Amino acid sequence: MPEQLPPDQPMNDSSPAPASTLLAAITSPTDVKALPAAQLPTLAQEIRDEIIHVTSTSGGHVGPNLGVVELTLALHRVFDTPRDQFVFDVAHQGYVHKLLTGRNGKCFRLLRQTGGVSGFLNREESAHDAFGAGHAGTALSAALGMAAARDLRGSDEHVVAVCGDAAFTCGITLEALNNVVSSTKRLIVILNDNEWSIARNVGAISKYLNRLSTNPTYNKVHQDLEKFFTSLPGGHDMHRVYMKWKRETKDFFVESSLFEKFGLRYLGPINGHNLDELVKNLEFAKNCDTPILLHVLTKKGKGLQAAIDHPEKFHGASPYDPITGENRKLAGGGAPNYQDVFGHALVRFAERDSRIVGITGAMPSGTGLSHLAKALPKQFFDVGIAEEHAVLFAAGLATKGIRPVVGIYSTFLQRAYDQIIHDVCLQNLPVTFCMDRAGLSANDGPTHHGLFDLAYLRCVPHAVVMQPKDEDELVDMLHSALEHNGPAFIRYPRGAGTGASIKKQPARIPLGQAEVLREGSNIMIWALGPMVADALALAGRLASEQNLSVGVVNARFAKPLDRTLLLSQAACIPLLVTMEDHVVAGGFGSAVIEALQEADCNTAVERIGWPDQFIGHGSSVEILRAAHGLSPEAIYQRVLTRWRNHQHENATADV
Repeated sequence: MPEQLPPDQPMNDSSPAPASTLLAAITSPTDVKALPAAQLPTLAQEIRDEIIHVTSTSGGHVGPNLGVVELTLALHRVFDTPRDQFVFDVAHQGYVHKLLTGRNGKCFRLLRQTGGVSGFLNREESAHDAFGAGHAGTALSAALGMAAARDLRGSDEHVVAVCGDAAFTCGITLEALNNVVSSTKRLIVILNDNEWSIARNVGAISKYLNRLSTNPTYNKVHQDLEKFFTSLPGGHDMHRVYMKWKRETKDFFVESSLFEKFGLRYLGPINGHNLDELVKNLEFAKNCDTPILLHVLTKKGKGLQAAIDHPEKFHGASPYDPITGENRKLAGGGAPNYQDVFGHALVRFAERDSRIVGITGAMPSGTGLSHLAKALPKQFFDVGIAEEHAVLFAAGLATKGIRPVVGIYSTFLQRAYDQIIHDVCLQNLPVTFCMDRAGLSANDGPTHHGLFDLAYLRCVPHAVVMQPKDEDELVDMLHSALEHNGPAFIRYPRGAGTGASIKKQPARIPLGQAEVLREGSNIMIWALGPMVADALALAGRLASEQNLSVGVVNARFAKPLDRTLLLSQAACIPLLVTMEDHVVAGGFGSAVIEALQEADCNTAVERIGWPDQFIGHGSSVEILRAAHGLSPEAIYQRVLTRWRNHQHENATADV
């Protein structure tokens, strides 16, 4: 899911690694089982020390992992992976699991870096990772499918879904909950309740879980009734009859939990940091003949005071000082992040126009909407991890004259594609989508890269899709989108901008109008977003080293495309080059080729973008670009080769 994520470049940290006598000896879950119970607290502390050491150096998901140390140890004490299967929701709490399943040592020290382990579960990385993840709310459905498959095969392994409390704000989790008892008779669900997703949880489900967790008498009453019925002759049958009667007669004796109304046996709340209690309850769940939910209370960030004091910041942290909790200073980090440029601009516009509101799906800080929440709380909505609802909610607002702005990561907007098409664009409603992390989120890998949005948006009628070359143009685009009477999508990359100064008064950009930055007669480069700077550098090098006349166009719009400018250039320029931070298939370059084909124009086009594959994680965007043929040198050689081939073909044709 969703996240506040660290910069691309890891820190060079000279602090010594923590001593880990027990952890160093753990090569598989078998070693965890072999440890005397009295040594488990020491192992838990060593695990926390290791996570703090690694994440303070290179960043990562600190709080979620520190909170599940005892829970993960207990799971591996009771169950046998990879035969038994754990499905971690989002899996940004999977570091402990990785340390206990053979990924300790150097590969963990390179967590989320080139050559190291992924920050999420990955089926290709280990047999102990039963299901890959990266977005919230998927664990229960996946685990239910795995349990149903087990039943169909007639095997007897256990399936455990580890779900954060925030996952229950996702519609998909509630859909799965509705199907548990009709799909399997054996499933273990762990509700890891720490009251936070990234920001503090919101909504009725959060309030309900809080009531359960603060009512210690709930389970005692149920346990006492169970003991009473089972003590009678034929007691187990009588207890089953009682439970059925209780559900069907609206909570006879004592109210059922919400989960029992869905047919799961509820057990809790359980102290998530008491290993003995966790093991006892997991052993009980292991032998249950009905789907069961264990409500486990954990402390997000346990073991690091700064993470406890600032749980939102330390959900996914940049490199930090483990003593003070302050972020480490990075060289060249003077330019503001795009998310903050967006957030501050939205506040300015919303102060002038009360119709403007901001909407986030549990990510106020990660999207920059925390600035609006602080300045104008009545014009801010956090709907929890519910992207489909966020978009449909925005559509409803737009029908009543409100101008909603949905701040969201590109990869998370994929979850609301039906709502984009059916509810926003079909009705041509004025909803603005500001899509952070378009392009790479290098450390996080394929679940968080925003490489597909141009393709999935460009085909939708009424959608206006644009990308700024710098911070000033981002503000202009936001202003233009809010003035546009229809759906608009603005994509921009993760992290710092270019350092461009922002005008006091934004300019309205004419719809679909590109900007010529440099004239040329041999090659014209059409670039989008951060690739504009690369295009200018490429043009300069081709001019100085090859004596070529190379122009650059800041396309600004992927849809509508500036066809007038494009066709006028294509009529007299031998080679067009497109550059985009997006997959080539269906992207901006495809739009250019389509426009030329529709106009019966045969001008040669070289498309530069990401290949048709999922891009892994790495230490930096630069490293990943180099690995996939997108380094400045590789692009230079590719364009030069295409130019020379084109010239050769023309010369041959003339002969």
